[in-house]
Parts: sequence; structure tokens; C-alpha cells
Amino acid sequence: MQTIPAVSRALGFPPLVRDRLATLQVNLGYRCNQACGHCHVEAGPKRTETMSAQTVADVLAFLEREGIADLDLTGGAPELHPMFRHLVTEARRLGAAVTDRCNLTVLEEPDQGDLAGFLASQGVAIIASLPCYLEDNVDRQRGKGTFSASLRALRRLNGLGYGRPGSGLTLDLVFNPPDDSLPPPQGELEPAYKRELDSRYGIVFNRLLTLANMPIRRFANRLAAQGRYHGYLELLRRAHDPANLERVMCRSLISVDWQGQVYDCDFNQMLGLPLQTAGIDRPHISRLKTASLNGLKVRVADHCYGCTAGQGSSCGGALQRHSQRGNGEGS
Repeated sequence: MQTIPAVSRALGFPPLVRDRLATLQVNLGYRCNQACGHCHVEAGPKRTETMSAQTVADVLAFLEREGIADLDLTGGAPELHPMFRHLVTEARRLGAAVTDRCNLTVLEEPDQGDLAGFLASQGVAIIASLPCYLEDNVDRQRGKGTFSASLRALRRLNGLGYGRPGSGLTLDLVFNPPDDSLPPPQGELEPAYKRELDSRYGIVFNRLLTLANMPIRRFANRLAAQGRYHGYLELLRRAHDPANLERVMCRSLISVDWQGQVYDCDFNQMLGLPLQTAGIDRPHISRLKTASLNGLKVRVADHCYGCTAGQGSSCGGALQRHSQRGNGEGS
């Protein structure tokens, strides 16, 4: 088994400087009803980390005080947090747009029967993981029965207007490769997804977002056990495209963990690399000022090549509309 460094080295990754803050991404905890093999959070049903009521209040106070326009909720399965609906409702009252990063199967949890309706009533945008339009591929990556459950959830969302023109309810799907390869070009894969999901299952959606698997936590451990960890890092480094540096999410986003500590991105959060501010080792959302972030250096390391390789990869999908073909095969 290969050794994964405790702190990655930043193999010549270019320096990055923060721009204006646009998005507050909040990880409500690591509990999830699934335990996917590619999950960089290592989320699962047995995880107990969850954001406290006080920290939820701190998040809402930051949104109001700093006038942040976009709140991006993630986990784990963020919907399993007992204050998820309160946070969504209050954020919408403050005028923030809310995005829910949903695994779809959570809509079938016993106590979540009205979740889809709640999301629609609040106008929450949904970004949902569906790594293929073929059942075997999805179940192999995310667990047996996941594909069928995901289809039922998608039909329910479509029935509420999600993904349909003119509804104002956005439904984006996420593709990530099943292995240590780069995703194919987003612009080429999206039409295939739309065609296959519509013709096979009558399902519609807005956009397909392609993401590279990040070489950290659960996915990194799997690669290391197969002797492929260092090879994947080298693949990402060789595929680095400097054009992606202008659009990487860490320049306009901050990530908040379940304890309220602040990071440049969700990936740095999982590696324990907090945002660097003058005189504060581990900044907390309750004490953070947006103005203090302008011009700060982003903490970079080996895994950052996962965001700049090929067409680029971020929480919003590919960073380039037209780019070279990835070296992986699509679904």
C-alpha cells in the first residue's frame, strides 16, 4: 500500500489570491445515509459530527451582516441535520439564494417524505449526484439500489417542476469518474445524459456538472491500497491548465465546517488546512469579516491540481466550456 502524506506538498502549484467573496459553503456535518467510495468527506451513516444550534446561528448572522448572496449547503447529507429547514428558511428570508447538494436517496428516508416539497416551496436549487445513466455503474460506485432510488427521487422533483423550463426550480446533476481518470468534456457528456435519461426514464434536468475525484480521504485511501495514489497525482499535475486558475472556486468561496471553522474550500477542510488570516490560526465564522479576506493567499497543495486539470473542476462543474478531452471514458 502506498503512503499518503499527512500534509500534501504542493508540487509547484501556482500561488492563488482571493477575490471578492460570493458564496458561503457550509458543511452541516458528516452524517449521510450513504457511504460512497469516492466521497472525500468520508461521510456515512455512522458519522456523528453535526453543527450546533449556536453555529447555525453564527452562519445566519454572517449571511446577514456581510450580505452574502449565495448559501451552498453540503454534508454528509445536509438534509439530515435537524436545523436544515430552519437554516434554509431563514437564509431565504434574508434574500440569499440557497443550493442543496443532495444525494437524491435522502428523499426516501422515512422522515423525509415532505423534503422535496419543502425544497420546492423555498425555491432551493438542487445539485444532485448521479455519476452515470446506467444502473450497474451507479450501484457499483454508490451502493446497490442507489440508481433506482435516485430515479424515483428525480421523478418526484420533476413532478414539482424541478428541471423544467420556466419553473424557476433548478436541478443540476453531477458526474464524477468511477476511477482515477479525468472526466470527459462536460459539454460533450451533457447531451448524452439528457438524451438517455429522457428516452429511458422520462427524466429532465438543467445542467450536467463534471467533477474530478479528489485525491483525499476515502478516495485517496482506495487508490493507495491499489498502488495508484501517486500515479493519479502525477496525472492531475500533468493535465494542469493555467487557464483554470482564474475560475477556481476558492477565489470567491469560503467553506465552513460543522464546528464553524473557516477554510478556502471543502477539500482544504477535509485536510485540516484552515484559511490563513493575519494573527488567527483557526478563524471562526462568528468572527470573520468579508473585507479581511480580500487579497489573502489561498492555501494550496497537491490536491489543488484536481481543480485545474483538463477542463477544470469545481463545485459548479467544469471551469472551461470548450476544452481538451479528458483521458477517462464517459458513461
